[in-house]
Amino acid sequence: MAVEKRLRANPGGEIAPSEVFGRDSLIQKLWRILERQSLVLSAERRMGKTCVVKKMTKEAPENYLTVYRDLEGVRSPIEFVETIFQDVERHLSSFKRLAEGTRQLVKELGGTEIGGVIKLPEIAAPDWKRLLMKTLEDLVKQQESKDRKVIFFWDEMPLMLYNIKKRQSEEAAMEVLDTLRSLRQMFPQLRMVFTGSIGLHNVLTSLKRVGYANAPTNDMKMEDVPPLLLADAENLAYRLLDGENILTTNRHATAKAIATSVDGIPYFVHHIIDQLVMQNSLASEEKVEEIVNNYLIDPHDPWHLRYYRERIDVYYPDADKPLALGILDLLAIAEQPLIFEDLFNQLQNHIVNPDKEQTRNVLTLLECDHYIIRQIDGGLGFRFPLIQRYWRLHRGLV
Repeated sequence: MAVEKRLRANPGGEIAPSEVFGRDSLIQKLWRILERQSLVLSAERRMGKTCVVKKMTKEAPENYLTVYRDLEGVRSPIEFVETIFQDVERHLSSFKRLAEGTRQLVKELGGTEIGGVIKLPEIAAPDWKRLLMKTLEDLVKQQESKDRKVIFFWDEMPLMLYNIKKRQSEEAAMEVLDTLRSLRQMFPQLRMVFTGSIGLHNVLTSLKRVGYANAPTNDMKMEDVPPLLLADAENLAYRLLDGENILTTNRHATAKAIATSVDGIPYFVHHIIDQLVMQNSLASEEKVEEIVNNYLIDPHDPWHLRYYRERIDVYYPDADKPLALGILDLLAIAEQPLIFEDLFNQLQNHIVNPDKEQTRNVLTLLECDHYIIRQIDGGLGFRFPLIQRYWRLHRGLV
């Protein structure tokens, strides 16, 4: 009989694929989607989307070649192509190097190879599309001979596009999106998975404001990574309490309190367990509440919750920022979800002559950014009670 592995708290660290908890059903669903099309995987920060895609990369079926890359530091199309070329070379090293035609093109563009790593000069930038197409063509053809699909898992794709837009231009970001869509159409065995915490819709919305009319992801399935089901989050907390040998007044009750207090978000579950280990005191429901309260008011913000306020300044247009803040302030203090008319009537007491259609548009953005959730009866409220509590505290609404 297999012995269940002992789980240890790992707040913010690399979670081994075997320790990714409560995601089997989601991963099975995502593989089913990838059988037929590419995927945009959105999630709020700390939901564990990177853990999910890394687990998928490591445990992929044999008929897939999977490549994972975090694109956060990429700031130009040529840098993007360079990372793809390097990843393809690395992943094929045990099979067959890329075709000589591709390597010859790299040399023609002034590329150099040092220790097996290809570096492309900025002078090659105008030819990035040609190099990208040739690289992926060679890769897909090689894998087709083995009856394998190719999947690129590109983490923080929206942030890369935002960086390209800021460093170069909106047109450069548009060109990347359009080129990737063209490649998906050209190679039926090629799959792409875009993930990111800021949301691809933020980038697309900003591009549309300057005249971008294409729908570069309309061939991709949109999916969300939700928090763990509370039962799974409770089980994770229980396993961690057990794995860390934490003494409790009641292990089941403490695990339930942990899961509920952080809305089933695994990152925060690990943090609470880690604090219980550090404090080396008897764990209880009251102790869990104390730890969560301390995190919410800690000026050093170890849970990085200020991000929810700061990203509005970064990604929302100036005309939308007052509306976004006004909406969130009102929903933060509401005792129950508000229907649109009630929310808009209250908003008029805080903002001079708010526009109804603009308000509806901002609400949609806030929904896509996981701030709020709309119920079937039209009621609007914070998606996560934990973030609602934080917002009230740090906006002085209590």
